[in-house]
This record gives sequence, structure tokens and C-alpha cells, in this order.
Amino acid sequence: MTTPLGSVPTARTGASALSAPSPHGYDVGLLLLRLAVGLTMAAHGSQKLFGWFDGPGLDGTGQFFTASGYPAGHAMAVVAGLTETLGGLGLVLGLLTPLAAAALVGTMINALAVKWGGGFFAPKGVEYELLLTASAAALALTGPGRYAVDRLLPVLKSHRLLYGVAALVLAVVVAGIMLLVRD
Repeated sequence: MTTPLGSVPTARTGASALSAPSPHGYDVGLLLLRLAVGLTMAAHGSQKLFGWFDGPGLDGTGQFFTASGYPAGHAMAVVAGLTETLGGLGLVLGLLTPLAAAALVGTMINALAVKWGGGFFAPKGVEYELLLTASAAALALTGPGRYAVDRLLPVLKSHRLLYGVAALVLAVVVAGIMLLVRD
């Protein structure tokens, strides 16, 4: 005999229903992770694009990219800012989640390459970037959960691991190309 979700087990239904996994718990957890990672990355992107939240704006970010060895620093600032902002907002909404998460992974791979060598712990280390990278990769692989716009899209309604893997492969390839053009 099965106990419906949300009901309290009785002696008749058995205590095993207490330990049964809750699909809604997973979905709320994925929503929370999407909101945290997505809003964090969207805020970072808006710092680059618009100078919001005490950010450097396009000019300052472009100078940073040039100093970090990337060609066309201003163009790279636009790409990074748009990728972080749109990828972050995509995660928040759960819209095209594998691609949104992969966009963030690709950006964070480049951030890791720039900061590598400063140790693990902040402020010079890579712990923050690694956490964001792993979180975005996890979302690409798990999917957004039920509370997402993707649930309304026929192709993405039921997330497939293959979508996440393909998106992450794309992220690694594009990030690798960007690192190859860096001095």
C-alpha cells in the first residue's frame, strides 16, 4: 500500500513512508540553487555591462580583459557581461537550463584560468569560482526541476542527461578556444 505525498503515515501505512524521497523537495532544492547561482551571476554580469553594484562597467572590465591577455578587451567584456547576465537570468527562470548553465560554466572556466595560481582560498584563490562552476555544471546535468519555464517547452519538458552533457561539452570547447586566443 502506498501513502500519497504529503500524507502522514499511520500504523496501517507503515513508517517507511516517512523516509520516502519527496520529489517536491528535490524541485525546491533545485529552485533554490538556480536562484542563488543565477542571481549571483546576473549581478556579476550587470557589474560588467552597466557598472551596477559598484562594478567597473564595460570600460573597466575591458581594461581588465586586455591586462589579462585577451584580445579586444572591450568586446570580451561585452561577451562576458552578456553571458553572465543572460545565463544567470536563464537559470533563475529555468529557461533553456542546460545552455544557461553551460554558458556560466564556460565563463567560469576562463575566470579560473585568470585567477589560477593564487591558491585555493579567497580573496586571491579560486574557491568562489570553483563553487560557481560546479554548481552551474550540476544544474546543467540535473535539469531545473519542476518549477521552471523549461517544463513548458516540449523538448526540455523532461530533462535528459544527454542535454546537460552536450551543453557542458560545448562550454568546455568554447572556453578552451577563448583561452587559446589569450596571450
